[in-house]
Amino acid sequence: MDNTVFNFRIDMDWALINAISEIDRFDSEWTSIEFREKQSLKQLKTIATIRSVGASNRIEGNRMTDDEINVLLKNIDVTKLVDRDSQEVVGYFDTLDLIAGNYPNISISENNIKSLHNTLMKYSYKDEWHKGNYKTLTNAVEATFGDGSRQIIFRTTEAGFATEDAVRRLVEWYNSENEVHVLVKIAAFVYEFLSIHPFQDGNGRLSRLLSALLLLRNGYTWIQYVSFEYEIENRKAEYYRALRACQANRPAENITVWTEFFLSSLQNIQQQLMLKLKQSGKDTQLSPREKLILTLIQNYPGIQSGEIADKLAISNSTVKRILSDLKTQGLIEASGRGRSVTYSAK
Repeated sequence: MDNTVFNFRIDMDWALINAISEIDRFDSEWTSIEFREKQSLKQLKTIATIRSVGASNRIEGNRMTDDEINVLLKNIDVTKLVDRDSQEVVGYFDTLDLIAGNYPNISISENNIKSLHNTLMKYSYKDEWHKGNYKTLTNAVEATFGDGSRQIIFRTTEAGFATEDAVRRLVEWYNSENEVHVLVKIAAFVYEFLSIHPFQDGNGRLSRLLSALLLLRNGYTWIQYVSFEYEIENRKAEYYRALRACQANRPAENITVWTEFFLSSLQNIQQQLMLKLKQSGKDTQLSPREKLILTLIQNYPGIQSGEIADKLAISNSTVKRILSDLKTQGLIEASGRGRSVTYSAK
């Protein structure tokens, strides 16, 4: 079955219908889950925020680790944000925090999209000239790879009137469309935003922030307790392939591949969230010392056993024994070898 959505075609087959049903079935149970898991969710939101900030910026070439970001966000001093990586991180954090605290009042409008872009870029000195305004020079979608190389994957909408008209039509369509399922509507909005690439820089990051805003405004409030950005970072090659496969056939392209990717990402993070909540249920069975160490790891991802021992004034041998138990229970994971082993919460 072929359906027209905005300027696109989507094949609404049973796979897509089942994906939507699965996501919405979870959503219908969320209110009771949220009430029951209130304390656990507070910790998960902190972890998800750090992961989201880190992942979304690293997709675009930022080099900061989650551990470095955690330290930076705990001691923000805007006068010391001298490098571009830290400027981007704090800008993203502020924008995400703004959305989380005010999403019911942030309607989908050109002014609000420009305002969010302005907040995203506000600490980046090199972006002072264009933040909050549509691009004046034609840009392109580029993929950044692990070795630092970049590859153009798509030519975007021309700067000037073409971009202004494209964004206006997209916003008008989103606010007037009432027949398409909201998840398909969100996927189409994000796809078109990325295809227009309306700002000189920051489009990828803003698209992920807009994804969060759109999901929150449509009742998918569980999104703030797990990182959508982290999922995309882990599937970065697939993310770019899905975009490229659809954008190569503009205009009037079929965006089924992109929609499938978008929905499968939501399904995956729903499953991750439920797994994390199940694991947090195990926390109630932990000893006070085990809980203390687990909480420390959750707040300081990438921490080493020696650092844990120093911070908690516990012998290193005891810390290593407890770390081994927590790892066996599936509550933490270890990275590295020998003395360089670090620990993070799952």
